[in-house]
Amino acid sequence: MVVEYIRYDIPPARAEAFLEAYRAAGEHLRASPNCLRYEVSQGTEEPHHFIVRIEWDSIEGHLQGFRGSLSFRQFFALVKPFVSDIQEMKHYRVDSAWSRPRPAP
Repeated sequence: MVVEYIRYDIPPARAEAFLEAYRAAGEHLRASPNCLRYEVSQGTEEPHHFIVRIEWDSIEGHLQGFRGSLSFRQFFALVKPFVSDIQEMKHYRVDSAWSRPRPAP
């Protein structure tokens, strides 16, 4: 598994459009067997900063699988207006992680 981080600097006037685009684009991420999980987070101290975090089964699954698919073309059409706002877009391998178990409801 690899994690892709995409860091955006979105002007406040475009923030809601950005979030709406990713809500719609999420459908195409969910359709990809290569995408394991994704999240979109907005900065609390600096609300114009956004991080998109996508877990992929592999780099190849992302670059050859997803990017070669119809789902990618549909996804990209939705987020394309924000490409110029990207400050960083890179893949990372997880070295260590921990999660607190959630209590049963």
